[in-house]
Amino acid sequence: MVSTTEAWELSSLAHKLRNMHTHLSSLLENCHKYIHDKKYLEALHNLKTLFEMSHIDNMRILRALIYPKDDLLPLVDGATKTRVNLEVLRRKMVLLLISDLDISQEEVIILEQLYSEARQHQTRHESQYEVVWLPIVDPNMPWTDNKQKQFQSLQSAMPWYTVYHPSLIDRAVIQFIKEEWQFGKKPILVVLDPHGKVVCPNALHMMWIWGSLAYPFSTAREEALWREETWRLELLVDGLDPVILNWMAEGRYICLYGGEDMDWIRKFTAATNAVAKTAGIPLGMVYVGKSNPKDRVRRNNDTIASENLSHIWQDLTSIWYFWVRLESMWYSKVQLGRNAETDHVMQEIMRMLTYDSSEGGWAVFARGSAEMASAKGAIFLTCMQEYNTVWKDQVEPKGFMPA
Repeated sequence: MVSTTEAWELSSLAHKLRNMHTHLSSLLENCHKYIHDKKYLEALHNLKTLFEMSHIDNMRILRALIYPKDDLLPLVDGATKTRVNLEVLRRKMVLLLISDLDISQEEVIILEQLYSEARQHQTRHESQYEVVWLPIVDPNMPWTDNKQKQFQSLQSAMPWYTVYHPSLIDRAVIQFIKEEWQFGKKPILVVLDPHGKVVCPNALHMMWIWGSLAYPFSTAREEALWREETWRLELLVDGLDPVILNWMAEGRYICLYGGEDMDWIRKFTAATNAVAKTAGIPLGMVYVGKSNPKDRVRRNNDTIASENLSHIWQDLTSIWYFWVRLESMWYSKVQLGRNAETDHVMQEIMRMLTYDSSEGGWAVFARGSAEMASAKGAIFLTCMQEYNTVWKDQVEPKGFMPA
């Protein structure tokens, strides 16, 4: 009887201790969460306050965004693949390339080309700006071997500075970037001046359209560049293909055409080349495919080349870039508060993007900077096929493009 009573008391005490332990553990966990949340909110508040202050250089801002301590080297130099201190960015204009690990290969390739072009005639000491990649990942998701390989692959392909590892970027910084700079899925390029002040919340559109000509990548510079622009062929193809620029210098008529309908492409290129021959005009034709070029555009490229129908862009990255630049022009205008009702360039961009999203082909004809005409594929095909019967006689008095 005594041993049974003792056993019961021990069991009861163990049960009470378990309950107490569970309760205290829960309280401790809530305390840790409360402290963590308070620290998080405080860090977020401090970041916002920091960006409202004036600074003698950009170091406080960069330390707050990238890594605040001095116990390790937080950056990797893309040129030498060695780790470096944040001091390499002191009093320099810094372009923060912010993306997740799903940034596309095309985006990295084109950015690398633009970056290399800007560096061709400059040493790093003379450079006007530096680019730093901030890889943003969900801190609540586990870091896997696949993610590590994906990150390392991207990091090794980038010639600019990159953060050594995504884990260095604090979760408060990630939240700040999402809230204040509206970072979602698409990459953004936030520009900080030598004092750490944000001079443009997203200069990626500017970079796609004008490259390093957009320096110093401020909103004021974006406004100034658009004031100098009109809807012209150079705006559409600038930096994409030297062949087209040579054609323009020769005074050729130039036709850009796109879509995926190979049957229309054959008919259109044949009819257009026949009209050019009859009218005695020099003509250059380029197939620009479709946005998000897939296998069908690749196959069309191969067919057009093998049948010698027109000039093509063999590298699908060029086709991707053509359409991204068009979209960037739209977003750039929207970012500056323009609207399509009053902005002629936006009207033309919308028309091109509408052509791309519809079924069938389309074409744009141009000569020089002033003369341009565009229409959907069926209209242009009919136009070319009816040249001899409908508008041939109007070419001499009016000129080919007006006719």
